[in-house]
Formats: sequence, structure tokens, C-alpha cells
Amino acid sequence: MPSPLLELRDVSLSFGRVHVLKGVSFDVFPGEIVALVGDNGAGKSSLIKVVTGVHRRTGGEITFRGRPIAVTSVRESREMGIETVYQERALADQQELWRNVFVGRELTTVAGFLDIPRQKEETRRLLREYMGFTSEAIDIDTEVKSLSGGEKQGVAIARALYFNAELIILDEPTSGLAVSEQRKVLSFIRGIRDKGKTAIFIDHNIFHVHDVADRFVILDKGRVAAQFAKHEITRDELIDMMVELHNKGAIVQ
Repeated sequence: MPSPLLELRDVSLSFGRVHVLKGVSFDVFPGEIVALVGDNGAGKSSLIKVVTGVHRRTGGEITFRGRPIAVTSVRESREMGIETVYQERALADQQELWRNVFVGRELTTVAGFLDIPRQKEETRRLLREYMGFTSEAIDIDTEVKSLSGGEKQGVAIARALYFNAELIILDEPTSGLAVSEQRKVLSFIRGIRDKGKTAIFIDHNIFHVHDVADRFVILDKGRVAAQFAKHEITRDELIDMMVELHNKGAIVQ
């Protein structure tokens, strides 16, 4: 079995007397999609913010690629190879696709000038190879505002893959999308695994996570309530467990 790409050991997070995360431990292995699920307030978003440097953990250890890390900023997490795709998609609607792909990480020539032709050519390749966009209706000069919600998520995921993210964190990527657009996003998520990369997929929709995930980590009140490989739990059993946690406030051991 390969070594974990990401290891969390007894990770905790507190804001004064409020304990948000309470000894969270689990592993994420290379090439797998791990679904992080739980009710509102379970600690999912807080945990991701700790991993990506938005919050500083108050206890425990995080290891990435076998080395302990203490991430202090989103920029630092990106440089390590951890990218987050948020439900808001973080794209500039008024800008062209190629500008969105390279915003903040523009390619330059040897002389240090912006290499716009290369940026456009690389974006053209991304559309074709990473997203399967072959229609003339969408090209590198298309403004993002004209894309559907699912296509925008695809651009954000393709951008993360282009910049060699080893771990892509997807925060509610299907939220607010029509059914047809949700299917597009789920297809893009499968593409992460096809490219040999790794993902943590946060979503409330059990139908979505069970469809694409290899493993499930269930959070409840800041703790890991349970962990299952996909073959160990059916979709209905996973739903029943989530309902039980919601109704009883119990933690499954």
C-alpha cells in the first residue's frame, strides 16, 4: 500500500472556548477521491481551512508527502501542491478564459515579459485535453460570464491540474447547479483521478459523493465519526448514518 499523501493526526482547532475540531485523524492516499461529509457545523470547512493555511491549528500534526507541515497561508499551500476549488469558483466573469487560467501566475519570457502567446496556447490545450471542450462556441477568448456553472467549475479544476496540484480540495462544487451542470462537474472530478491526482470532495449531496468517491470520512461535531471505503458501505447506509447523526447528535464509534 502506498504511503499517504496527506496525514492528519489529532488535529484540533479552537477559537477561545469554542472547540471547532477535536482530534481529527485520517489519511488521504495518492490517486484517490476522499469524500468529507457531515452536517452543517460538523467542521468540514474549518478542517479545510486548517489544511490550506487560512486557520492555524491549535493542536495535532499534518503531514504532506511524508513531511510535517505548518501552512500559514493559501499561497504557501499552493506552492506545496494543494489547491482549493470553492463553490464560488473564484473566477473573474468579465475576463477571458486564458486570463483566468493564469491570473496571478502568469507565464513570462526569458526576458521577464508576459508570454501571452504561450498562455493562450496552453489554455487551448487545457480546453481540449483536460476539459474536452471541442465546440467552437467556447474558445480561449470566451468571457467566463458566458460559461455555465459546471463549465466554470471545470475551468477551476483544469487550472489546478495545470499547476501540478497533487491534492485538489473541492468545496461544495455542485452547490446551486442544475442537474445537467452537476453531471458535468462530477465528470470533471473523475478526471482528477484519471490524471493520477488526488482530491478531497466536500458535499452535502450523498448521491454525488457516493457516485465518485473512493472513501468517505464522516465528521460530526468536530470529530471523525466514521470512515469507510466505498465497498464497505452502500449509498443508502451512508444516508441512514447521516440522518442518524443529524437526529440523535450521536457519534458513531
